[in-house]
Amino acid sequence: MLTEAQGRLLTALARNAITREFDDSAPTLPHPDWLGAPGAVFVTLTQDGSLRGCIGSLEAHRPLGDDLEHNARAAAFRDPRFPPLSQAELERVRVEVSLLTPAMPMRFSDEADALAQLRPGVDGVILEYGWHRATFLPQVWEQLPEPRLFLAHLKQKAGMAGDFWANDLRLSRYGVEKFKE
Repeated sequence: MLTEAQGRLLTALARNAITREFDDSAPTLPHPDWLGAPGAVFVTLTQDGSLRGCIGSLEAHRPLGDDLEHNARAAAFRDPRFPPLSQAELERVRVEVSLLTPAMPMRFSDEADALAQLRPGVDGVILEYGWHRATFLPQVWEQLPEPRLFLAHLKQKAGMAGDFWANDLRLSRYGVEKFKE
């Protein structure tokens, strides 16, 4: 569990990584030792309350500080749903960092059982089926509070029909610690 001060540092580091893409003379912020531990984060950018970019890692495969900065730049400049962030937009963008817990596979007998196990507002969910894969952070429950609707939209994000179901579809869940500017 991170402190509020650590959370503020994460959001500041994410903003700094984006800022340095526009101005490489901008000072870098200090990286305390705890940022060297493996970590998985999503960086979400919003502008005027609307999504402007969101990219992250589902598994801790590099140091937290590196993952944070990489995903901040990716959210700003490489989210395929949006054009690259412009320097003029930078001041209007708000940064949110979600630090993920390790994903745990869910065990269920059918879709109704899976839906009954989902915890709105708590669970981030990873859906996998063949080459299809998608995730929703727990924050998505704010827009899709009903489990059936949440799962249907997650399937659509993965490129499947919202009513698709197969017995070998896999779901995993994770939690987040989130920090906003």
